[in-house]
Amino acid sequence: MDSTKAFGSLAAESFSVGDIVQWSAWNINTKKWEEHYGIITSINTELKSNRLISMSKVRPLNNSSSEIEFFTLNLKMVSKVDRTI
Repeated sequence: MDSTKAFGSLAAESFSVGDIVQWSAWNINTKKWEEHYGIITSINTELKSNRLISMSKVRPLNNSSSEIEFFTLNLKMVSKVDRTI
């Protein structure tokens, strides 16, 4: 395997654990895209289909369901975590 960066790693550099992010999901009942929000709990590089890609785990804010794993490029920043406190 060569030493190239993981796919999505440039986007992952702008995220940190604790950031609030947004993603869209298709609602089959309303036939509309719905926005969802959550907090990043981890950012990792994983080997999928023989390629290194950046994956993020997010805990949704709208309910207490378990973490959801996303391709990091699918996330949009809403609010950065304040590390000065």
